[in-house]
Amino acid sequence: MKRRSFVELSMLGGAGVMATACAQTPAVAQKAGCPTDGTPNQFIPKKAADANPLQNELAKYPKCPYCGMDRTQYSHSRMLIQYGDDLVDGTCSIHCSALSLGLNIDRQPKMIWVGDNASSAEVKPLVEVDKAAFLVGSSIKGVMTKRSKVAYGTRAAAEASKKANGGEIVGFDQALAAAYADLSTDVSMIRKNREERRKRMAEQQKKG
Repeated sequence: MKRRSFVELSMLGGAGVMATACAQTPAVAQKAGCPTDGTPNQFIPKKAADANPLQNELAKYPKCPYCGMDRTQYSHSRMLIQYGDDLVDGTCSIHCSALSLGLNIDRQPKMIWVGDNASSAEVKPLVEVDKAAFLVGSSIKGVMTKRSKVAYGTRAAAEASKKANGGEIVGFDQALAAAYADLSTDVSMIRKNREERRKRMAEQQKKG
């Protein structure tokens, strides 16, 4: 066998072994020298660059990479972030979008969309965040946060919701600042809720 062919086969074999190792636990991935550190956190969007993220958006980005929540189920709070290099994060909420934007600090967002609660559709359409009005701190239940931050495609819809539910109408930058301000409290709340859910599931399994 020619040396070049042998080297090529060796490289292919090594790539297969690494791909298998990278699919295992973080410790195995780290030892194998994988291109990522093997942690479950998103850090850098993992999917290929997408110049048209709105096309088949929910099919391409069905789950939030930070919490695992179904983005169709939470279409009213979901967000979509397209960075300057066309890497895309599809999140369930402004809480998880705040994580994405903080972790990808060297990536400049090209476009950000949010679910439009002015729509009566079951699956809310997306609207550019700069065109949305956010109702912060209303009686509407929040997603991944105690203090809700609900987006509306029109100011009039936000005003109508404010009359019914209270809260303050702000722009995206202020809503994002509120998400960062609430981060510590919200993370503690989420951890507590998930731990209680795990305990209930364990108790149900014992009874079953």
